[in-house]
Amino acid sequence: MKTILLSLFTVLCFSSMAQTTVNDSFVHDGIYRNYRVYIPAIYDGSEPVPLLFNLHGYTSNAIEQEFYGDFRPIADTANFIVVHPNGTGPAGGQFWNGYTLSAPNDVGFIEALIDSLSVQYNINANRVYSCGMSNGGIMSYFLADHLNHKITAIGSVTGSMTHAVLASSTPADNIPTIEIHGTADGVVPYNGDATFAPIDSIVDFWADFNGCNPAPLVIPYPNTATGDGCTATEYAYSGGVDGSEVVLVKITGGGHTWPGAPVTIGVTNQDFDASVRLWQFFMKFDKGQFIGVPEQMGKTQFTHIYPNPANAYINIDGLMQGNHVMLVNSLGKTVLNLVANELPMKIDMRAYNPGIYILVAGNEKHVLVISK
Repeated sequence: MKTILLSLFTVLCFSSMAQTTVNDSFVHDGIYRNYRVYIPAIYDGSEPVPLLFNLHGYTSNAIEQEFYGDFRPIADTANFIVVHPNGTGPAGGQFWNGYTLSAPNDVGFIEALIDSLSVQYNINANRVYSCGMSNGGIMSYFLADHLNHKITAIGSVTGSMTHAVLASSTPADNIPTIEIHGTADGVVPYNGDATFAPIDSIVDFWADFNGCNPAPLVIPYPNTATGDGCTATEYAYSGGVDGSEVVLVKITGGGHTWPGAPVTIGVTNQDFDASVRLWQFFMKFDKGQFIGVPEQMGKTQFTHIYPNPANAYINIDGLMQGNHVMLVNSLGKTVLNLVANELPMKIDMRAYNPGIYILVAGNEKHVLVISK
């Protein structure tokens, strides 16, 4: 895996970018810690922007994760800063201590890094997110528990929680989570093992903790890449405290890989891009406040969107006169903004590219899949 990723880096690093990548470091708890910060060209410091941690897996590093689970094209449009820190350990053996608060204290390091970046850049402290691959996902879950006051939402791709960490987890406040995991993951098994808890148990824990509805909305993703050897289905647990949600994207037949990655290191789902789906999830949360919905819009108690997936028209039941309806694409851009005048509402989706969108209907948000 490292050889493939390093080869990918060699090819891509020579491409010219107007954006800025800053390499920086400081000493924390007597340990030299370094990291990379990606600043999109659109950032000018005039307004606070989100901060996203993208954590590498065990034996990997910041540069490899930057290219493998790439958020940079999304940040270029959505205007957020991405930080790729390195764990500790020798080259080829770097890891995150997402298991205990003892040395190396990676929770303390991430907190110190948030504080440091907040001095250097105009960071929205209410929109700090963490995600990662494998061990990076494990660390993100640990941050959800132990850095709950500074992390808004977390995501994990092929990561998990150990039995011990899950049993002792007592977060101080609700925190939205998203897990993307393959059923044929041979490194962090979907059904768990002696070390890791089953993924379904972890999702159930966070859905219950966040006060979400126990019955998820099940959304099969269109199988657009028929030759990738796997399919994807989303299980969305909504209705949590302060609008929190928990999402599982289950990759049937998928391996220990990042869906949509530019390089294949196993059975890699190509029906969707994990980086896109993670950002779609994160962009909805602002420390318990739902963002992106005009304040002047009317209130509605429940909306129903159908059919979903959609390939032509969608119907929206439950809206009130004057409610706003917005469609947000994978880059965080609003591509549709309407006011509900005629009820029930019917909208033509045929002009939009296939993919996963966020549909804002009244004061609720839905994952909408458009297929062709």
